[in-house]
Amino acid sequence: MKYPQASTTDDIDRWGQAFAARLDLVTMDMGHDISERLRIARQRAIQARPATVRQLRHAASTQANGTLTAPTEDGQSLWRILASALPLVVLVLGLMLIQSIQLDTAESDIASIDSALLLDELPPDAYTDPGFVQFLKLQLTQRPANE
Repeated sequence: MKYPQASTTDDIDRWGQAFAARLDLVTMDMGHDISERLRIARQRAIQARPATVRQLRHAASTQANGTLTAPTEDGQSLWRILASALPLVVLVLGLMLIQSIQLDTAESDIASIDSALLLDELPPDAYTDPGFVQFLKLQLTQRPANE
């Protein structure tokens, strides 16, 4: 796959000149004070251009393989370190919350089954029945609706 060539500064200058010519055509119908403000703004933009180009060249450089690299920092800031550690902290806290909720749910299920066993009168064969726990859970879910 071929990538388009990057624009050279000459191409950018030609584009800027064509854009300026179109702006000149449009501003002919405007009042004198507005056209003077626009002319001064253009002059300031042209004067500021070399500093901007130098800053852009310093900010990003092109490697031999065509990739762009950002400028390296001498050290990482405290905010960047905290921002990178924050998702891990949130993940650990979320897992701890899920574990405590599941533990509470399991404990309440066991307590409700134990209370049902202690309060009901059952024959001894019921304790050895494999479906007895399911029967108790069904009884516990149906009991509040019936009472």
